[in-house]
Amino acid sequence: MKHLLIPLLFIFLFSCNQEEVKENDFNYPETAKDSTVDDYFGTNVEDPYRWLEDDNSDETKAWVTAQNEVTFGYLHKIPFRQKIIDRLTEIYNYERFSTPFKEAGKYFFYKNDGLQNQSVLYMQDDLDSEPKVLLDPNKLSEDGTVALSGIEISKDGKHLVYSISRGGSDWNEIYVKDIETNEILEDHIEWVKFSGITWYENGFFYSRFPEPKEDEELTTANQNQKVYYHVLGTEQKDDKLIFENKEKPNRMYGVSLTDDEKYLFLYESETTSGNGLYVKDLSNPNAEFQLIAEGFESDYTSVDHINGKLLILTNNNAPKYKLVEIDVNDLSKENWKDIIPESENVLEHVSIGADKLIVSYMEDAKSKVFMHNFDGTGKTELALPGIGTMTSFSSDKGEDIAFYSFTSYTVPSVIYKYSFKSEISEVYKKPDVKGLNFDEYVTKQVFYKSKDGTKIPMFITHKKDIELDGTNPTLLYGYGGFNVSLTPGFRISKMIWLENGGVYVVANLRGGGEYGEEWHKSGTLLQKQNVFDDFIAAAEYLIDKKYTSSDKLAVEGGSNGGLLIGAVTNQRPELFAVSLAHVGVMDMLRYQYFTIGRAWSSDYGLSEDSTMFNYLYKYSPLHNIKEGINYPATLVLTADHDDRVVPAHSFKYIATLQEKYSGNKPVIIRIETKAGHGAGKPIAKRIEQSADIFSFVYDNIGINPYKE
Repeated sequence: MKHLLIPLLFIFLFSCNQEEVKENDFNYPETAKDSTVDDYFGTNVEDPYRWLEDDNSDETKAWVTAQNEVTFGYLHKIPFRQKIIDRLTEIYNYERFSTPFKEAGKYFFYKNDGLQNQSVLYMQDDLDSEPKVLLDPNKLSEDGTVALSGIEISKDGKHLVYSISRGGSDWNEIYVKDIETNEILEDHIEWVKFSGITWYENGFFYSRFPEPKEDEELTTANQNQKVYYHVLGTEQKDDKLIFENKEKPNRMYGVSLTDDEKYLFLYESETTSGNGLYVKDLSNPNAEFQLIAEGFESDYTSVDHINGKLLILTNNNAPKYKLVEIDVNDLSKENWKDIIPESENVLEHVSIGADKLIVSYMEDAKSKVFMHNFDGTGKTELALPGIGTMTSFSSDKGEDIAFYSFTSYTVPSVIYKYSFKSEISEVYKKPDVKGLNFDEYVTKQVFYKSKDGTKIPMFITHKKDIELDGTNPTLLYGYGGFNVSLTPGFRISKMIWLENGGVYVVANLRGGGEYGEEWHKSGTLLQKQNVFDDFIAAAEYLIDKKYTSSDKLAVEGGSNGGLLIGAVTNQRPELFAVSLAHVGVMDMLRYQYFTIGRAWSSDYGLSEDSTMFNYLYKYSPLHNIKEGINYPATLVLTADHDDRVVPAHSFKYIATLQEKYSGNKPVIIRIETKAGHGAGKPIAKRIEQSADIFSFVYDNIGINPYKE
């Protein structure tokens, strides 16, 4: 690719006074254009808003301020917005717990009293003792924007190692706390990203990147990740380098440890799909990492080590996954033994409890759980309470008691205690959400045909008494990528929509993992259009079956789902009333140049390849906005600390849409401050954002949910 750049000559931004913003009368900031042109294999592609990629420039900051003035000036004038905030605050205020887990003879869990910005980590000596606060992230910042992103308890139970994220960034810092004294030790690790924490002996393993240049922390490409070992009480500069690959700067590395601490696994990846796997015998001080499986055609995840055998979950020659057993003395693939063969359903996860393998399957995007002996025999089912998702199963070898959580679209996460001896589950913690009657709602799964005849599953949730007359406000959500499966789960904010007669729909598009690796790959690279066709067909199904109509249909997606919304809005603008694109990948020609973007190439391909350029250029949301099209009302959402999908994607997209759209519907951008891609966002910010989203949707489908 040849790059031609003519410098930006001037910036000329108009920001309108908030008092002058009126419904259907938007004075958008005039966004300056430069003459940047890229030559892709003989095709000249203009990129006039390239300057917005510099999020630290004064010009970009002024543009952000001007855009937010328009956006919040409009949103804050919607008459029922405050009532939505009040109702969200009311229903958010319920006590909720995470699944307990046991380490070093003690139990640990997270709890939120209701409106705490961040959930608090608790510890208790046994299930009958009084829980004690171990770490309260709400005390790490006044506004709740410092979040806990990971923890590890030392094997002796004396230390808590924890990582935090500031302002929603993917960058993490690691600290250590003495559990007995509550003292925060001097250990401090920086520039950690996409890394676990693995305790071993008197320290822990972690992965980090080199320190980026000043002001480039949130945009520069993440390369040269290395694995280190930190000894407690030492400085980071003295940490021992465990692994690096100087020849392949774009590869990423992480480690995990068997429960007996005898074997260390090393994971090697280039993209989000497929990895290499190595193992090292830690009982031998002279041992080197040995190759188990070379990347990057298949995925390999270690489960544990039992009696000289390594248990590995893989989709190698098994698109829906299987569990294999590998002799530690003979790692060759021809000697691998299938313990749990591939079946008709996707094998999602394997863990160990008591003397059993706990095996979680996904059947048509719903959870099914079975118990097996270590050799794969003796299959018995763990009965779940209905259509939904088991979100975690916490257990240990030799322990009779385990815990698991179950949730669905109208079932807040319920924690169950399970006994392996009695094979009985009982409710351990059940949230009490006041002011909501979940018996009023129903969730059903339907299957519809996409453009090419492929059968696609979809969950539809609504009040039991709605009429299928084509008038129901409907919110359709999708993702369709990176092997991510959309299984039933509770979102308290969506109850605002449901209790006011809305229909909430989740479509399980190709590109996800609902039916294994073949389903995933059928929505990637040169087949990415399948994802958009699946989503469009979902909308057409809902209209055909009279759940809703085009003027009452809102569509939503985030990240890769934001790309989805941008693409389908360009392709079928008449089909939707409202478009909600969160932190979307909007520039498909340049995504690989920022932070971790290049790792997405297994799903998207790269514009550096001529074939992929032509394909990407045809659907890239930024490059397919046309003049003279009556686009839906559009709310783009991003954040200033998003270093996963940098905000430049959304900036350039909305600038182009505002330039080319001449209709009277709002096409605006909401730019959150001190927030990132979504993880760790405090409750206060979640409530504000949800209120803005639902206010925008209701206002643009002509419904006042609180009309007296």
